[in-house]
Amino acid sequence: MIQKITFSFTRLLILFSIILFTKSSSYGQTIVPQSFDGLEKLCAGSSFNEFNATFSYIDFPAGTTFVVELLDGSNNPIATTLIQPFDISATQQTIKYAVPTNLAGSDSYGLRVKSSTGVISPKFKSSLSNTSFPAYYKEYEGAFFINNKNDTAMFCAGGSITLSINNDTPTVPGSSPLNFPKLKYKWYKDDVAIAGQSSKDLVVNSAGKYYVEIDYGLCSDVNYSSNRVTVTSSGSGSGSAVTIDSNLGNPFCANGTGTILTATAGNKYQWKKNGVAIKDAVGRSYATNESGIYSVDVDFGGCSASGSIDLKSNGFTASIDVADTTSLNEGETVNVSLTTDAANPEFEWSLNGNVIAGATSRSYLVAAPGNYKAKISQTTGCISSQEFSFKVTGPSAPSTVIQNILRLSSANPYWNIPDAYKNANTKVIILSSNGEKVLDVYNYQGDWPQTAIDFKNVNPVYYYVIQSDTGEKKGSITVIK
Repeated sequence: MIQKITFSFTRLLILFSIILFTKSSSYGQTIVPQSFDGLEKLCAGSSFNEFNATFSYIDFPAGTTFVVELLDGSNNPIATTLIQPFDISATQQTIKYAVPTNLAGSDSYGLRVKSSTGVISPKFKSSLSNTSFPAYYKEYEGAFFINNKNDTAMFCAGGSITLSINNDTPTVPGSSPLNFPKLKYKWYKDDVAIAGQSSKDLVVNSAGKYYVEIDYGLCSDVNYSSNRVTVTSSGSGSGSAVTIDSNLGNPFCANGTGTILTATAGNKYQWKKNGVAIKDAVGRSYATNESGIYSVDVDFGGCSASGSIDLKSNGFTASIDVADTTSLNEGETVNVSLTTDAANPEFEWSLNGNVIAGATSRSYLVAAPGNYKAKISQTTGCISSQEFSFKVTGPSAPSTVIQNILRLSSANPYWNIPDAYKNANTKVIILSSNGEKVLDVYNYQGDWPQTAIDFKNVNPVYYYVIQSDTGEKKGSITVIK
């Protein structure tokens, strides 16, 4: 009986020792945070999302893994993304991790390390010994626009205007912060934050300079903000608070479609030039390449205002000394001249849509009816051009039918052409069927052929090219005896 009791006591002692050892081993596992990467906040985004957490640990078996967890304001853990694995054989490790891209940003996150054995470290402390810090993932990083990219706006006294964030291309994710619906905003007036304004729109009823930035809490960055808009107020009647901007400056280079004039934003517009309303010019912008005093009346809803600009061109002036329509009698001509102050001007004359070869001086002798155009180009400085069109009427043009059969036995054994082509500006070329040039002259007077033609067994065929002010004509000449 005594021996049995001794045995039971021994077994109980052994069992207690095993339990004590097990408890001692589990309680010995310790994680001690060492460094929070020297940061005061975790400001992540598409351009940067890589952070380090350094900690030491003891009594963990081989194969143990560790993760970094963010803790929200209610101490709920949020897993981070592991970037770089580590070796458990060391006693101090640095985990490289990333903030979740769907993180709900806050200024009061915590950070801790948790082992695969269930051991949790105390919270990390920042360099300021804080255990709470900002953490954000910035979905949109960059500048953006409000007020349709315009830097001025106006409202009626006693009324208001709404400034809104632009989203011209909603299908392009990075084109506007509005493509990220979770974002909040912070509006400013005269560089002071406006309390309680966090939406994409702001109703303004007082003058000042406004802009908005994306609200990333303590991770906010002035580079992630909009253009600055100066908002003014107009009285109940007409005023002069409307401004007009020329996108090419003033003076501007008058070429192409010219400069675009843009007025202060309003509801309705009417543009005028030198005091006269421009038909159908009722949009906020108006394009022109002409100098003049331009004004615009803007209806803001409840009040109106106007503004003007003395628009000048740094191009050149030019004139032509012929009426829009000129009539010529038989045999008459008219010398048309251009006057210009263009720098290094070049001239071009056209008849019925065809450029007149060799007509490159500032004057041209018109001898035939048709629709003419004179073009002046300034080739240095402000590269630009002007055109003048005029019409010349007169008696019916002489026949331009060109002879294509030449009979050598006739009373006139020469190839003749209409008188319209017998002048110093017209070139006549005749080629044999072998491509040999047998004639190449200006001012042809109807005297070909001047040498005998070898008929052999067939009637020879020649080809002509007539190059004149009115264009080029080609055809064939069959020579018969």
